[in-house]
Amino acid sequence: MDTDKKNSAVILGSNYYIALNAMRALGKKGIKVIGVDYNKKDAYALSSKYCSEELILPHYKYKKNEFIEGLIDFAKEEHSKPVLIPCADPYVEVIDEFRDELLKYYLLPPIEKGLTVNLLNKDSLHDIAREHDVKVPEIIWLKDNDILREVEKKFGYPCLLKPANSHQFVETFRQKMFIANNKEELDEAIKKVEEKGIEAFVQRIIPGPDSNMHTFDCYIDTSGEVSHYTTCQKKRQYPINYGASVYTGQKYFPELYDIGASFLKEIGYRGFAEIEFKKDEESKDFYLIEVNVRLTNFDVLLQKIDLNMPYIMYKDLVGEPLKPKAIKDDTNVHFWYAYEDILAIRNYLKTGQLSLKDILVSLKHRKAYAIWSVKDPIPFIKFSQKIFKKVINKIKK
Repeated sequence: MDTDKKNSAVILGSNYYIALNAMRALGKKGIKVIGVDYNKKDAYALSSKYCSEELILPHYKYKKNEFIEGLIDFAKEEHSKPVLIPCADPYVEVIDEFRDELLKYYLLPPIEKGLTVNLLNKDSLHDIAREHDVKVPEIIWLKDNDILREVEKKFGYPCLLKPANSHQFVETFRQKMFIANNKEELDEAIKKVEEKGIEAFVQRIIPGPDSNMHTFDCYIDTSGEVSHYTTCQKKRQYPINYGASVYTGQKYFPELYDIGASFLKEIGYRGFAEIEFKKDEESKDFYLIEVNVRLTNFDVLLQKIDLNMPYIMYKDLVGEPLKPKAIKDDTNVHFWYAYEDILAIRNYLKTGQLSLKDILVSLKHRKAYAIWSVKDPIPFIKFSQKIFKKVINKIKK
């Protein structure tokens, strides 16, 4: 088939390496890739040699209708319906909101409108998980009466104050949550979120180190079957203890498939999903922490072990599904986002959670790099320039 007549792939969120690795995954297969963002200056993924075309649109949040109109106008000019791939949560939300309109021009997983947003929202996610007998950490909503007394009564300190909507919280406070070591700290954190009008809850901390964090990564095809999957184990996060993966290895845990696959199938999910679990150090039970309903930040690791999720999804949506595949062996390939891992290591050492020996031993594994690619080096150079300018500006201040 002529490349120009194939379905193209439209990648949303080109200012982060998730989009970059999606572009590489599809571009290497000869698929026309369109990188979308609202600010070309910071969108280093657009410099990838696998990005066939740039599409700079109005901001998805502040000019939502214009953003959707831009996507539709682009698709109207394509020979076949493009596959639409969001690489950040806000894009997932706006796609869900305008799902009916977008389906006229784009290929999307056949999923019930509202489900992705309900999985992103911690309030509805907890309800859905409990309905399907999946363990979740105990929580108390701020709207509950006498919350400080309830926290002391049910699980005590330290505890977490987390938002119902993560990216709204991060935009406001530049962190994913607040950690409260006592009543006074929790009271202060509550006042901060209430002042901003952010819906939030207090959550019990599941005991155990960061290596107790695990993921079930899978693709559920259009017929509702878990066609491709594996599991991974986090080694380090940034910020430490409650952040995103910066050093994660593939390791198979069959019980995560048992929990995750049945849960996603029962709720009618389709497309790529990643469920984050934490293993309770005391009870040894796995608790569902969150569900990522877009490509994972260590998608490049999955590609390296031959689970090319962007391509798997693309082929499924264009009606040419690939043969099912599961990685049940321990490959020990590790995803590495070196920039943030360096920051994380400093804090792990400072808090005594890891030793220098622990760090050095962990780095011996075969790696899948977040940004660097010898065959596609320009995005790394662009990203490095961005970080260098950031450091210089900080020094000047």
